[in-house]
Amino acid sequence: MLLLVLGKGKTGSQVATIARERGHSVRVLDLRENTGASALTAPTVAQVDVVIDFTAPTSAVENIKACLALGARIVVGTTGWYDQLNEMKALAFRRGGALLYGTNFSLSVQELFKLTADIAKMKGYEFHIEETHHTTKLDAPSGTALTLKQIVLEAQPNAKVEIVSHREGDASGLHVLTARSASDLIELRHESFDRRGFAEGAVRAAEWLSGKNGVWEFREIFEQV
Repeated sequence: MLLLVLGKGKTGSQVATIARERGHSVRVLDLRENTGASALTAPTVAQVDVVIDFTAPTSAVENIKACLALGARIVVGTTGWYDQLNEMKALAFRRGGALLYGTNFSLSVQELFKLTADIAKMKGYEFHIEETHHTTKLDAPSGTALTLKQIVLEAQPNAKVEIVSHREGDASGLHVLTARSASDLIELRHESFDRRGFAEGAVRAAEWLSGKNGVWEFREIFEQV
């Protein structure tokens, strides 16, 4: 496949490296080369099998709109734009494009989500989430932390779930979910040592998305990649 990676940051660069390792051709554009999604023209997108976005929230929205308007397929690892998710979904269906998005493309984090769903069903517990990321991460709380909270609320809509965010150095990502009762405490912890897990999941997601039309959250399909 030919993949177009948007974003030359640490994660985007890792995505490009892994895509090449898996035998794909890769083009990469940074923010300056694609200001306002200006590089996502019909001739450019027509040559590409799947676009992968790891940019910033505002840029991601511009990129998603441009790609979906052309009926293209895009995997979005950027978070912080979900207030416009319904609009993007509608555009994908209207134009016959494909959108696969997720707060975290690490397959091990997807397993964390599954474990959280099991624990969230337990009554008599108070839930707390703590997350730590690098200082350049723009959104806080992280999308992963918000997903953990959403999973708890899906099981217990009236639960109070506090999220505490930290931004430190070059931390790749730490998430800790605590469930505490009067009698005991359960803790789920996931720590990423580098960005390879996120990047590999995104590439495998792009492989899965090739040839498809529609909208999916990575949580829905990760076991298929």
